[in-house]
Amino acid sequence: MDTETELQHRKNGAEAIEVASGSGGEDVDDAGYSRDDRDLIRLGKKPVLKRNFGFMSILGFSCTVLITWEGMLIVSTSSLLNGGPAGVIWGYLIVWVGTLSTFVVLSELASMAPTAGGQYHWVAMLAPESSRRFLSYVTGWMTFVGWQAVTASASYLIGTLLQGVIAMCKPDYIPKPWQTMLFFWAILAFAVLINTIASKTLANFEGVILILHIFGFFAILIPMVYLGPHGDSSLFTSFVNAGAWPTQGLSFMVGLPASVFSLIGADSAVHMAEEIKNASIVVPRAMLISIILNGILGFSMLIAYLFCLGNLDAVLEQAELGNYPFLFVFKTSTGSTAGAAVMGMIVVTLGVCSTVGVLASSSRMLWSFSRDRGIPLWQQFSKLDRRTSIPVYTIAFTTTISVLLSLIILGSSVAFNNIVNLSIAGLYSSYLLSCALLLWRRLQPQGIKPFNSRVAKVGPDNLHWGPWQIPGWLGVLNNVFACVYLFVLWFWSFWPPFLPVVPETMNFSILTFGGTALFAVLWYVLHGKKKYQGPIVEVEL
Repeated sequence: MDTETELQHRKNGAEAIEVASGSGGEDVDDAGYSRDDRDLIRLGKKPVLKRNFGFMSILGFSCTVLITWEGMLIVSTSSLLNGGPAGVIWGYLIVWVGTLSTFVVLSELASMAPTAGGQYHWVAMLAPESSRRFLSYVTGWMTFVGWQAVTASASYLIGTLLQGVIAMCKPDYIPKPWQTMLFFWAILAFAVLINTIASKTLANFEGVILILHIFGFFAILIPMVYLGPHGDSSLFTSFVNAGAWPTQGLSFMVGLPASVFSLIGADSAVHMAEEIKNASIVVPRAMLISIILNGILGFSMLIAYLFCLGNLDAVLEQAELGNYPFLFVFKTSTGSTAGAAVMGMIVVTLGVCSTVGVLASSSRMLWSFSRDRGIPLWQQFSKLDRRTSIPVYTIAFTTTISVLLSLIILGSSVAFNNIVNLSIAGLYSSYLLSCALLLWRRLQPQGIKPFNSRVAKVGPDNLHWGPWQIPGWLGVLNNVFACVYLFVLWFWSFWPPFLPVVPETMNFSILTFGGTALFAVLWYVLHGKKKYQGPIVEVEL
């Protein structure tokens, strides 16, 4: 390190001490650092965000981004057509177990390096020196694109669900694409409002929504189960192959990724890590508890929903017509359009609230990648609002991208559905690369050193576990299982839902994902490698 750079790092270190000692409320060590700030500074990052989130608020944040029981109702249609009731049940269990295994691994990484960058920062720490910058850069773009797609697709799905509720109440209503787009914008505007003007209330807002998330579950489950028709245990063996695939097994695998969307986005807590108190412990705990809690609620709602399906052919007909089958089930269960509409609006409300957390996570990930010079115009996007210390420029950018993507709806809803699929492909590829590289590091002779809170620097040449870790061969076996699961789901996410394949039913996510990956590689070769050096060391202890 040259003298000028060393002096700059020492200056930044002095500024970081001022931030740590002035951010209030936390115990500091003899050097003037809080535990959270020390964790961040030893990764080379200067603490600049306010730590407003505690365990309960970030648990609420993570749970409401996932909205598993609500999401399972919304996205189970594909699994009903390719798999049937049995396919939905067993597919959900596979995805739940696989997701839990994956986030056990990601929790180890989040404890090791609790930074808003998440996957691309971990890849930079774990990858071989020869490919470190390239793999980190591509991972950053995949994560960035995945979260942008999640933001747009969440607003789209809730907008179409709101139209479904209106159509149920008013049979002569015919949903129009421009109406979908306007609902999309309204939902997005609410998320922007909470993330900017009301940003100080974000942590409290997520805690309140967690309560609504749990009470809403019972508000729907109880009347549906009590009033609706009941099926029998044959649901566990009732498979459907409406996609006309050669075998039932192939049909099941095609429908399997549908369950992923109801459990995707648990890394939202990772990208908020620099705003969480005691992040190296709280982030892993919040992620895993949210997956376990949401998984239980999701499975319970799924079983109740499937046992109250009634006439399966009528439900599948609703799916083939492009309607949401669960609204039909609500109506037949309660025997009341008004009652079904209220139940549907509970799901809509929680879906709208989930976009708040999705937008927050997307903007923080983009802000982190910008400060490491990973995207064009990084100088602007790495700035924070002086008054609130939030990344307003990345919030504005994410909102703009979603608005532009919403214009696709005017041309083709099928084309926009590929944006939904892109969220799975993008995020799962970043998870897979992070998990695979951690497994590689685990199996190296030097391994990863035990946790040591006194270590001054953590990086590629000095890897230490965080305070949360699965030790020994148990951790290795779980890591292997997570890699296998991620690859299988990633592969099947590109398959079309029906045969024969025509433009209207084609899954173009292979095109959108491939185009994004190709753009990232070309941009790296032409421009990125000149600017991107991996996570920049801004400050040193």
